[in-house]
Amino acid sequence: MTKNIGTVLVGVVVALVLLSLSLFSVDQRESAVISRLGEIVSVKDQPGLYFKLPLVDRVRLFDTRILTIDTDDPDLFLTSEKKNVLVDSFVKWRIVDVKQYYISVEGNEERARIRLMQTVNDSLRAEFGKRTIHDVVSGERDQIMNIMREKADSDARKIGVQVMDVRLKRVDLPQEVSESVYGRMQAERQRVAKQLRSLGTEESEKIRADADKQREVIIAEAYRDAQRLKGEGDGKASAIYARAFQDGPEFFAFYRSLEAYRQSFKNKGDVLVLEPSSEFFKYMKSAGGGGGGGGKR
Repeated sequence: MTKNIGTVLVGVVVALVLLSLSLFSVDQRESAVISRLGEIVSVKDQPGLYFKLPLVDRVRLFDTRILTIDTDDPDLFLTSEKKNVLVDSFVKWRIVDVKQYYISVEGNEERARIRLMQTVNDSLRAEFGKRTIHDVVSGERDQIMNIMREKADSDARKIGVQVMDVRLKRVDLPQEVSESVYGRMQAERQRVAKQLRSLGTEESEKIRADADKQREVIIAEAYRDAQRLKGEGDGKASAIYARAFQDGPEFFAFYRSLEAYRQSFKNKGDVLVLEPSSEFFKYMKSAGGGGGGGGKR
């Protein structure tokens, strides 16, 4: 009886071991390839629990999530101008045909990475060789990335892989080329600055000449108006003098004599030689200001 129980227990243990070796699970992020004696017999790309022949079938699981290939060091490429540029890029890819992937690269992720990077580098070399530095740095960068993705994806399909995206993180010039480019940029900026300064000087001269012209015109018009007003004033003064002479000739003669005295004796050093009986002293002889010459001296 004890021997029978032991046999049953051994049988149960063996059955459990065989059952555990016959079962395997596939995660939603994975696909499985079942091979028998080196030949693929089944592919499981849906999550769940599956059976296999124990000790005969071999199961390999592959990650079907999006993976990234990111280069550590930038690669050197030549443009159409025979100038070197340093390019730093990365690739987003994932397995879409597990069976083809297993057959092409034996399921080796490193071999797949090398294949993809060779394709990308060859395409980059071809595309950069058609374009100038300006085009690859800024002008046609998006176009280059789209072309790269299409070419890389077309080649990657041969190994059961889909290329989701190819991006150029950085496109720089080597140090010696950068210095040359910066020198040309500086010279160009200096030329533009010199041209702008010349245009500014020209405009300044035009503005200054126009201001001088307006100044001369304003002064001429002001002088003209001043002369006109002065003439009008002199005319009015002459008219007033004429009316005053007509209304009071004796007073006018007296006023003119006072003005003559004031002008004649303005300076202490002035000397006037006249006869005492001269008409010039008419109003000095007469205290009353009369026209006769018999007044007090």
